[in-house]
Amino acid sequence: MGSTVNRAWRSCCTMWASYGLSWPAQCCRKIKDTVQKLASDHKDIHSSVSRVGKAIDRNFDSEICGVVSDAVWDSREKQQQTLQMAILEHLYQQGMLSVAEELCQESTLNVDLDFKQPFLELNRILEALHEQDLGPALEWAVSHRQRLLELNSSLEFKLHRLQFIRLLAGGPEKQLEALSYARHFQPFAHVHQREIQVMMGSLVYLQLGLEKSPYCHLLDNSHWAEICETFTRDACSLLGLSVESPLSVSFASGCVALPVLMNIKAVMEQRQCSGVWSHKDELPIEIELGMKCWYHSVFACPILRQQTSDSNPPIKLICGHVISRDALNKLINGGKLKCPYCPMEQNPADGKRIIF
Repeated sequence: MGSTVNRAWRSCCTMWASYGLSWPAQCCRKIKDTVQKLASDHKDIHSSVSRVGKAIDRNFDSEICGVVSDAVWDSREKQQQTLQMAILEHLYQQGMLSVAEELCQESTLNVDLDFKQPFLELNRILEALHEQDLGPALEWAVSHRQRLLELNSSLEFKLHRLQFIRLLAGGPEKQLEALSYARHFQPFAHVHQREIQVMMGSLVYLQLGLEKSPYCHLLDNSHWAEICETFTRDACSLLGLSVESPLSVSFASGCVALPVLMNIKAVMEQRQCSGVWSHKDELPIEIELGMKCWYHSVFACPILRQQTSDSNPPIKLICGHVISRDALNKLINGGKLKCPYCPMEQNPADGKRIIF
C-alpha cells in the first residue's frame, strides 16, 4: 500500500515538473488566486453594506429618548416593569406561551394565574378551531350564553351552524344526524330565521351532492377563518381584553407619531418654549393616526381648540351648541353667558355635561 502511494506521488511530481512547475508552487498559486477572488468579491459586498449603514445613519435619528419627558414615568423600575408586562401580554395573546414563561423567569415578574388564565383558555380554543374542532368553542359559548346575548353576539349560532354544515358535508349518511342536530337552532330562530331556512333547504340536495347545488357556498372553507375572527372578537370583548395586542398597536402608533413629535420637539427647543409640553398625560398637538386607531369618540372644543377631558368636559348650551367647560367659564360676563355661535344669552348653570 505504501509503495503504491509513493509511486503515485512520484508520478504527480514528474507530471508537474514536465510543465516546469513544482507541486508546492502550483498549490500556492491556486491558493493565491482563490484568495484574490474572495477579496475582490468581499470588496463589492463591503461597499454595498457600507452604503446601507451610511443611509441608515443619514435617515434615522439615533437619539429619540429626548422626545418623551422623564416625568412620564414614576421611576426607571416602573418604566422597565411596564414594558416587560406589555411584552408579556403580547406573547400570551399571540399564543407564545413557552416564550412568555421564559420571560417571567428571567425578568422575575410576578404574574398571577388570574392574568394568564384568559389567554391560556383563548389559545386552547383557537388551536382547536384551527384543527376544525368545534367542541371546546361550543362548550365555552354555551357556558357564557347569557353574557354573549347581552353583547348581541351571534357566536353560538355560528358555531352550531358550522357544526351542522360539517354534518352536511358527510353526505346522505349524515342526514338523520343533521336533522337531529338542527334542534340547536330553535333558540336563534327569531333572529336568524333566513339563515336557518337556507340550511334546511340544502337537505333537499344532499342525495345529489351539495357541491353541485345552489347551496355549495355552505362548504366554503372561509367559514372557519370567519369563526376564528368572531370567537376572538367576542371572547376578548367578554373578558375585557383587546382584540389586538396593545404592544403592536402602540408600536404602530409610535411609528406614525414619532416623526411629528421629533419635529415639534426641535421647534420647541429652537424657540425655547419648553413649557408648552408640560403635561405627562397629553401631547402638545393632535396627531392623526388614522381610522384604524379610533377606539372612542373624541370632542375638541371649537373655542379653545383643545380636546376635552374628565377635568374639562364638553358642555351643551340651551341653544344646542357644545363647548368645553373651560371655554364656558371664560365666556361668562356679569353672571351671563352669550353663545359664541348665536346671539342667545343664557344662564351658565343651565349648561349640561355631555358624555360621549
